[in-house]
Amino acid sequence: MTVQDLVNRELFRVVNLGDEPEREITKPFCCDLLSIAMGKAPAGCAWVTVMGNMNTLAVATLTEAACVILAEGAALDEVAAKKAVEQGITVLATELPIFEAALAVHGLLG
Repeated sequence: MTVQDLVNRELFRVVNLGDEPEREITKPFCCDLLSIAMGKAPAGCAWVTVMGNMNTLAVATLTEAACVILAEGAALDEVAAKKAVEQGITVLATELPIFEAALAVHGLLG
């Protein structure tokens, strides 16, 4: 499943559609501790977190995450929202709890 396929399912609100909508999503990944995410987030993951700041975007880029999904109603702060656009990072959002958001992605991946 690609990022665009996930967007087309309309499970999550699009905050920013990045530069790689045809990027394959490999698996969901849940983590709110950036230092752990930096070392363990697999390339191509749909990273589900509540951390909506610049550091999250930096880690998403470093780990080559396919997209970031902000769960639990979390939002990007103003500076991070601008940076997501500038850097072409796909950011989605949901009111779902982290686990349920990741489970939804997992279910779509089959």
